[in-house]
Amino acid sequence: MPANVGIAIGAGTDVAVGAGDIVLVRSDPRDVARIIALSRASYRKMLQDIWWAAGYNVVALPLAAGLLAPWGIVLSPAVGAVLMSASTVIVAVNAQRRPRVRL
Repeated sequence: MPANVGIAIGAGTDVAVGAGDIVLVRSDPRDVARIIALSRASYRKMLQDIWWAAGYNVVALPLAAGLLAPWGIVLSPAVGAVLMSASTVIVAVNAQRRPRVRL
Protein backbone atom coordinates (compact mmCIF):
# COMPACT_ATOMS: atom_id res chain seq x y z
CA MET A 1 0.00 0.00 0.00
CA PRO A 2 1.60 3.29 -1.03
CA ALA A 3 2.10 6.04 1.50
CA ASN A 4 0.37 9.38 1.18
CA VAL A 5 2.61 12.42 1.45
CA GLY A 6 1.60 16.05 1.15
CA ILE A 7 4.08 18.34 -0.60
CA ALA A 8 3.76 22.11 -0.28
CA ILE A 9 5.69 24.89 -1.97
CA GLY A 10 7.37 27.24 0.47
CA ALA A 11 6.14 30.27 -1.45
CA GLY A 12 2.54 29.15 -0.89
CA THR A 13 0.11 30.17 1.80
CA ASP A 14 0.82 29.52 5.46
CA VAL A 15 -2.03 27.00 5.57
CA ALA A 16 -0.57 24.98 2.68
CA VAL A 17 2.91 25.05 4.19
CA GLY A 18 1.53 23.96 7.57
CA ALA A 19 -0.45 21.11 6.02
CA GLY A 20 2.39 19.72 3.90
CA ASP A 21 4.52 16.84 5.14
CA ILE A 22 7.34 18.09 2.89
CA VAL A 23 7.86 21.76 2.10
CA LEU A 24 9.78 22.69 -1.03
CA VAL A 25 11.92 25.74 -0.38
CA ARG A 26 12.26 26.52 -4.08
CA SER A 27 9.26 26.73 -6.37
CA ASP A 28 10.67 24.05 -8.67
CA PRO A 29 8.33 21.11 -9.40
CA ARG A 30 11.36 19.00 -10.46
CA ASP A 31 12.18 18.75 -6.76
CA VAL A 32 9.29 16.28 -6.39
CA ALA A 33 11.12 13.76 -8.59
CA ARG A 34 14.29 14.36 -6.56
CA ILE A 35 12.41 13.71 -3.31
CA ILE A 36 11.08 10.44 -4.72
CA ALA A 37 14.60 9.38 -5.82
CA LEU A 38 15.98 10.19 -2.37
CA SER A 39 13.23 8.25 -0.60
CA ARG A 40 13.75 5.20 -2.85
CA ALA A 41 17.50 5.22 -2.21
CA SER A 42 16.90 5.52 1.53
CA TYR A 43 14.36 2.69 1.47
CA ARG A 44 16.74 0.36 -0.40
CA LYS A 45 19.49 1.09 2.13
CA MET A 46 17.07 0.48 5.00
CA LEU A 47 16.19 -2.95 3.56
CA GLN A 48 19.89 -3.82 3.30
CA ASP A 49 20.39 -2.90 6.95
CA ILE A 50 17.38 -4.95 8.06
CA TRP A 51 18.56 -8.02 6.11
CA TRP A 52 22.07 -7.68 7.50
CA ALA A 53 20.85 -7.40 11.09
CA ALA A 54 18.37 -10.27 10.69
CA GLY A 55 20.97 -12.52 9.04
CA TYR A 56 23.50 -11.74 11.74
CA ASN A 57 21.01 -12.57 14.49
CA VAL A 58 19.95 -15.83 12.81
CA VAL A 59 23.59 -16.97 12.96
CA ALA A 60 24.78 -15.36 16.19
CA LEU A 61 21.86 -16.06 18.53
CA PRO A 62 22.06 -19.87 18.28
CA LEU A 63 25.83 -19.63 18.82
CA ALA A 64 25.34 -17.43 21.87
CA ALA A 65 22.65 -19.79 23.19
CA GLY A 66 25.08 -22.72 23.01
CA LEU A 67 23.35 -24.65 20.25
CA LEU A 68 26.69 -25.91 18.92
CA ALA A 69 28.18 -26.58 22.38
CA PRO A 70 27.94 -30.39 22.00
CA TRP A 71 30.41 -30.09 19.11
CA GLY A 72 32.81 -27.88 21.05
CA ILE A 73 31.80 -24.56 19.49
CA VAL A 74 31.09 -22.12 22.31
CA LEU A 75 30.81 -18.35 22.04
CA SER A 76 32.01 -16.52 25.13
CA PRO A 77 29.99 -13.51 26.31
CA ALA A 78 32.93 -11.18 25.64
CA VAL A 79 33.20 -12.34 22.02
CA GLY A 80 29.42 -12.05 21.67
CA ALA A 81 29.55 -8.45 22.90
CA VAL A 82 32.31 -7.59 20.44
CA LEU A 83 30.41 -9.20 17.56
CA MET A 84 27.22 -7.35 18.49
CA SER A 85 29.12 -4.06 18.53
CA ALA A 86 30.68 -4.91 15.17
CA SER A 87 27.23 -5.61 13.76
CA THR A 88 26.02 -2.21 14.91
CA VAL A 89 29.06 -0.51 13.34
CA ILE A 90 28.54 -2.38 10.06
CA VAL A 91 24.89 -1.31 9.88
CA ALA A 92 25.84 2.31 10.65
CA VAL A 93 28.60 2.34 8.01
CA ASN A 94 26.26 0.77 5.46
CA ALA A 95 23.68 3.46 6.16
CA GLN A 96 26.30 6.13 5.49
CA ARG A 97 27.12 4.53 2.14
CA ARG A 98 23.73 5.53 0.73
CA PRO A 99 24.25 6.89 -2.76
CA ARG A 100 24.12 10.66 -2.78
CA VAL A 101 21.10 11.97 -4.63
CA ARG A 102 21.57 15.45 -6.05
CA LEU A 103 18.88 17.75 -4.74
